[in-house]
Amino acid sequence: MPDRIEDICPRPDEPRAMPTEPLCSPIYQAAVYRCADPEQADRLLGGAQEGYVYSRDRNPNSDLLAEKVRNLHGAERAVVCASGMAACAAIAAAELAAGDHVVVGDQMYGRTLVLFEKELARWGVTTTRVDACDLAAVSRAIGAKTKLVVVETITNPLVRVVDIAALAAAAHGGGAKLVVDNTFASPALCRPLELGADYVFESLTKIMNGHSDVLLGVVCGRAAGWERVASVVATYGFSAAPFDSWLAARGIGTLALRAERASANALAAAKFLAARPECARVYYPGLPEHPDRALAAKQLGGRFGSMLSFTLAGGRAAAERFIGAAERIPFCPSLGDLSTTLSHPESTSHRGLTPAERAALGIEGGTIRLSVGIESAEAIVEALEQGLKAV
Repeated sequence: MPDRIEDICPRPDEPRAMPTEPLCSPIYQAAVYRCADPEQADRLLGGAQEGYVYSRDRNPNSDLLAEKVRNLHGAERAVVCASGMAACAAIAAAELAAGDHVVVGDQMYGRTLVLFEKELARWGVTTTRVDACDLAAVSRAIGAKTKLVVVETITNPLVRVVDIAALAAAAHGGGAKLVVDNTFASPALCRPLELGADYVFESLTKIMNGHSDVLLGVVCGRAAGWERVASVVATYGFSAAPFDSWLAARGIGTLALRAERASANALAAAKFLAARPECARVYYPGLPEHPDRALAAKQLGGRFGSMLSFTLAGGRAAAERFIGAAERIPFCPSLGDLSTTLSHPESTSHRGLTPAERAALGIEGGTIRLSVGIESAEAIVEALEQGLKAV
C-alpha cells in the first residue's frame, strides 16, 4: 500500500502537549511550521500574529537566546546570527549604502577590517582606520558622509580599552552611530548600550557560550529602525540554527561565574608574566602600568577580562619555543573557552597585515595572546612557567 500523507507528516494534534513543563527549554529542530490556512500564514508573515513559519526568519530557540542576551545588555531589541561576523555584516548591510563612510578602530579583528575595507568597498563604501583610543583622531576622521564608527570595547590583541561614552558623544556629534564589538568583554563586564552606543554585537562563539562548540553571533540595539536589521538577517541568510542557539543559551547560564573566575585568573597570570625576565612587555588592563587602567576599572566594573597578551624578548623564535613547550595550553586561534588557550597574532588573526602595519600596532613575532580559562590560577601559572623554561 502506498504511504499516506498522514503517515509521513504528523497530524495537527501530534506531538501531544506535555502534561508537565520541562525545566530546560526544548530544542525546536524544525525548519518549517504548519499554518492552519492562508489567512493565518499572511498574519504570521506580516507580523500581525505571533508565531513561526520558516526557521530562517525566526525560530523559538534563537528567539529565546536573543531574549537572554537582550536582557543582559539592557537592549530594546536583539537578534541572533550565524556568527559574530554575520552580526557585524548585518549592521553594515542595514545601515550603509553607496557613498557612505565608516570609521573603524585600527586594532579591530582582521576579518572586520576585511569586511569594511574590501568587501564594502565593492558597494561604494569608504573606510578610515584610526586609533580608537585617540578621541581627537576619531573626531577628525568623522566627516559629513560618516554613518558608522566601529570599535572594540577591548582591542585585539593588545587589550587597549576604549572610552565608549566619549566615542558615542563624538560619533553622535558628527551625525554617525557608534557600533561596539563587545566580544572580549561580554555583558558580564560591559554594557555598551548603557554608555551611549547605538549597536553592540558579540561573537557568541567566545566567552558568552564558553564551550567552543557553537558558531554564533548577536546584534543588540534600539527599537528605532530595527526592522532593517531583522529584515537583513533573514534576507541575507545570516540566521542562526535552533540547536546551536539552544547550546549557547545553556552556556550563558554560567557566564557570570565563568567571567568572574577567568578575570581573576587573568590578573594572576598577568602579574606572574610581568615579573618574568623572558617577557619584554605584558598587556593587561588590570596591571598598574597599563595606559587604560583607570578607564578599565570604571568601565568594566572593577574586573579586567580574561584576555591578555605578552611579548617575549626573544622574538618569533622564542614564541615558537614557548608554544611548543607549554603543552598544557592548546594553541587555538580563538578565545573564551573553559580552558586556557593561546594564539599567535602574527601568524593567525593579524597575518593579513603587512609587517609595517603590525609593527605600528605593536604586534611582534614574539607576541602571544592568552585567553585565560577557569582552571585554578596555580595550574595556569604552572603551565606558563613550563613554556617559559624553554625560552
